[in-house]
Amino acid sequence: MSVPTILQNIIARKHEEVAERRPRVSLDELERLAVAAEPPRGFTAALQRCAAAHKPGVIAEIKKASPSKGVLRENFDPAEIARSYEQGGAACLSVLTDVDFFQGHDDYLRAARAACNLPVIRKDFLIDPYQVLEARAMGADCILLIVSALDDGLMAELAAEARRLKLDVLVEVHDADELQRALRLDTPLIGINNRNLHTFEVTLETTLDLLPRVPADRVLVTESGLLSRADVDLMLAHDVYGFLVGEAFMRAPDPGMELKRLFF
Repeated sequence: MSVPTILQNIIARKHEEVAERRPRVSLDELERLAVAAEPPRGFTAALQRCAAAHKPGVIAEIKKASPSKGVLRENFDPAEIARSYEQGGAACLSVLTDVDFFQGHDDYLRAARAACNLPVIRKDFLIDPYQVLEARAMGADCILLIVSALDDGLMAELAAEARRLKLDVLVEVHDADELQRALRLDTPLIGINNRNLHTFEVTLETTLDLLPRVPADRVLVTESGLLSRADVDLMLAHDVYGFLVGEAFMRAPDPGMELKRLFF
């Protein structure tokens, strides 16, 4: 598999990061924190309810910056943004915890989840079971697995650890080969990222092209490039009810109002 350069750099940094974190918090301590954490809120179930009702299930993203666009939001208060999203009708939250490339932080996830009743996905680049345990310990309800960053064995291992911890899993794909690999996992959530990680070009055709290959028992989430009501209507017309949106909301004065305007 051909791994995009930006992803290679991020993954290399993640291996260093895990090595740095392990001595600070042991597996035993993380396990204790995970057991003590509030029970998961049902990330997949929230999206399944929206799909069953034929309504948009929006995973609203809390993201300060991105490698391609720089800082998206100067006035950045994760708790305030989370409350705004909940009022705007979001089904779930996505919180970036990557520090070096997205200016995220574990504390942003903790603050956002504490400020609302929505289930939250830890949006990061997971390459080690240690990070899955970390996610549950910090209160996450779901993790992201990026197929282009993982081989099949490691992907299955991370998914199994998530299942042990009762975490939901969103498996992200970019093309037909990755989708085929993702479908081997026993997880209902499939995310199709419309951004080409090699070129950073975005086209909604990626979701529409892969749609016929997604089994009916999976919940599909379209990610990236959803900027207008026409984009939303296009997806709804094809029975796509899961949406992950960040940038369009992060640039708006009131993220929750922008969510409501775009989707409801």
